[in-house]
Amino acid sequence: MIDLHCHSNRSDGTDSPEAIAGLADQAGLKAIALTDHDTLAGLDSFMGQQRCVSTILIAGIELSCDFSGQDLHVLGLFIDHRDTIFRQRVDSLGLRRQRRNARILEKLRHLDINICAEGYFEDKHGVLTRAHIADRLISEGHAGTKAEVFHNFLGEDGLAYVPFEHLSPETAFTWIREAGGIAAIAHPARFGRYARSQFVWDQAMTDLRDKGAQGIEAYYSEHSETETAYFLDLCNSLGMVPTGGSDYHGKRKPGCMLGTGWGRLSVPDQVLDGLSGLRA
Repeated sequence: MIDLHCHSNRSDGTDSPEAIAGLADQAGLKAIALTDHDTLAGLDSFMGQQRCVSTILIAGIELSCDFSGQDLHVLGLFIDHRDTIFRQRVDSLGLRRQRRNARILEKLRHLDINICAEGYFEDKHGVLTRAHIADRLISEGHAGTKAEVFHNFLGEDGLAYVPFEHLSPETAFTWIREAGGIAAIAHPARFGRYARSQFVWDQAMTDLRDKGAQGIEAYYSEHSETETAYFLDLCNSLGMVPTGGSDYHGKRKPGCMLGTGWGRLSVPDQVLDGLSGLRA
């Protein structure tokens, strides 16, 4: 069993990269990929644990894109995280997030909510996300739950919402492939559920494949059996490879475990063979 989608505290997870490598080994996973959002900050520490574990450690990333007016996430697997050009490109995403965060905090201040406590955000070792701002809002009593935070403040209809300066999918695919990686569409069923108009993945995925996508995250912790089967069939019909993962975030997603997700996930080892074939 493998898990090719998880997050550390270098983005919006709660476990360190080193801890994730150890947890994957304890769980008996054949392979684990660290795919933090728009950052490479945890990969040196993560990959440095390979000498300590038998689980295969894979360098990855999850890039935020816009497709048909909606958020689309693209996984990059087997990337060369030390590639100078790729690091410069990913660093530019950090600047975009900094601009967005500053605007969010400014909007909150206009609502008489000042959460920029000295040292709180500065201590973040990776990328600051809306999840961290949500944590602060909850801890200071401005909301009771994360759902309430996003409904009232940070979600698309919230009072402090600021859209992210997304990449195009084509740009994400190019960056990943030029860094030696494999580009795959993350949690596709989630995108389809949130799309505001009627959405047909068969048509959209054909377009994304033609733009450079190589894989689809068919196995995902929130997919139903029907959705998994659908995306596996789509991989076969489009000549793409399936991938899969839990989207583990540690304590930020209680009950979602490495390897098994919410308890039903099982990504077969053969998925790793298919991905390795693209790298040959």
